[in-house]
Amino acid sequence: MKFLTSQLLYFFRDRTAQRNARMLFKFLLILLALIALYSVLFHWIMALEGRDYSWPSSVYWTLTVMTTLGFGDITFTSDLGRLFSVIVLVSGVVFLLVLLPFTFIQFFYAPWLEAQERARTPRSLPPGTQGHVILSPFDAVAAALIAKLRQYNYPYAVLVNDQQMALQLFDQGYKAVLGDLDDRRTYEQLRADRAALIFFNRGDQLNTNAIFTLREHCPETPVAANVQTQAAMDIMELAGADQVLYFSRMLGRSLARRVQGMEMQAHILGSFDKLSIAEVPIQRTQLQGRTILDSEIRGQTEVNVAGLWKRGSFVLPDPETEIGPHSVLVLAGTEEQLDRFGERFMASQSSADLVLILGGGRVGCAAADHLQEHGIDHRILEKNERIARRRHNAVVGDAADLEVLRSAGLDQASSVIVTTNDDNTNIYLTIYCRSLRPHLQIITRAGLDRNVSQLHQAGADLVMSYAALGASAVINSLKDVQEIMVAEGLNIFRVPVPRALEGRALQESGIRERTGCNVLAVGSGEAMSVNPGPDTVLKKGEEIVLIGTAKTEKSFAQAFEPQNGRKRARILGRGRRKKG
Repeated sequence: MKFLTSQLLYFFRDRTAQRNARMLFKFLLILLALIALYSVLFHWIMALEGRDYSWPSSVYWTLTVMTTLGFGDITFTSDLGRLFSVIVLVSGVVFLLVLLPFTFIQFFYAPWLEAQERARTPRSLPPGTQGHVILSPFDAVAAALIAKLRQYNYPYAVLVNDQQMALQLFDQGYKAVLGDLDDRRTYEQLRADRAALIFFNRGDQLNTNAIFTLREHCPETPVAANVQTQAAMDIMELAGADQVLYFSRMLGRSLARRVQGMEMQAHILGSFDKLSIAEVPIQRTQLQGRTILDSEIRGQTEVNVAGLWKRGSFVLPDPETEIGPHSVLVLAGTEEQLDRFGERFMASQSSADLVLILGGGRVGCAAADHLQEHGIDHRILEKNERIARRRHNAVVGDAADLEVLRSAGLDQASSVIVTTNDDNTNIYLTIYCRSLRPHLQIITRAGLDRNVSQLHQAGADLVMSYAALGASAVINSLKDVQEIMVAEGLNIFRVPVPRALEGRALQESGIRERTGCNVLAVGSGEAMSVNPGPDTVLKKGEEIVLIGTAKTEKSFAQAFEPQNGRKRARILGRGRRKKG
């Protein structure tokens, strides 16, 4: 009844629906008047023929002739009567078989279906909703973010301004809400004043307008936004954004940091209190070709090798794991320990040769800027001449052309970064470059998460996903329990010590055996124990920092918190943040 009432209210409130209803009503009146006229004329002609029928019989004859049924039980014998029958028949075909169906569909049935769709599309959240995440629009970043929100048990709502899109998302199982981004009532209906975070990832102008409108209703709700240009960062912050993100620059710099030999020290990805997470390519270092045990990294520097990448595959190392020429080590330790690692093992690493960047868009330019900051020789290959003119070291041409690639320096390059925004093109170029230079380091960007594995199979050594990186950045804006994305599919996260592990030593916990996650630190704040020993006891109230994939992280929750899953992280305070 509630669903039917909402549809009926649509007809009473919508002016177009009201006009359509009036048009249909007028048509039905004309049709009834025509039936009445034919019934009267039927009586008059039958009287001329000397016969008499009742009024119900006249209506009966009129409808059977107009609908072309023609039972033949009542017929005229005169030419006038037969001519009248033809007129009634033809008008019936026009009005009942042609005009009535189309009029009914256009003025009633189609609006009724639209009313049903409107009734199915949510326009508000329940009054008691709080602690939820509002995001707009639905794109690759939003899809990756929703997967993480579901993992952390955060409620969410996708704000869309297109009804058809809202219905598609609703049918696919997403929590979509229909509304206009520049309408204050939209945010009132979304309970934005009680939201944990609101994230906008539209154009810079639309983001600014949406944030400015939102701030009229809820000035304290945390808001994060992604920008398309560097110039928009300050404007977005002035509009009211707490966290300003620049995914293209973040991705470009992340790709550039993976270049072999770029830095003499390990690059720090992020920190949890005293624990720092870093990564370093080891090609052309003294570690190349040695096992974890033979390298004596832990003994000489106290740094823990949390894992290593081998051509796109992440490996939790054991003492006999060999460090190959294309491996990238993921290290965990304090900043002092990581500095000691750099002094001991990275001093012999030579600087990178020429780095070739395929694609001169925002991501490619961000990668080039980061390489330039570190004095690395690089060159951008871009087929759009207008874009290439903006860079002094750009080469104009198609990367699929062998002569163009060689003129850009492929034969001299030690690394290639593929940065176009089309995954099909990236797969094509990765396969091509790998066939031309089998031992070349290839670092590739992925737009969609589902294409990451294909890029690895195509020959990429490392793949960074735009969607996954953006989702992780937003998650970090949401919760104080940070999650660092080392690479696509690999995260470093921390959780409270589960009740099932309280009072047990690490060697007895079975964390690695049961879940596939590796423990990097135990404790919190200044009391955090980095790279704890096997006899470290897990205490109530402490936290565990682990490294693992999304699958192993889920396995941890299922193994040690089967009822509640991973505990929801605490929401950050509502104070303003600096742009990042």
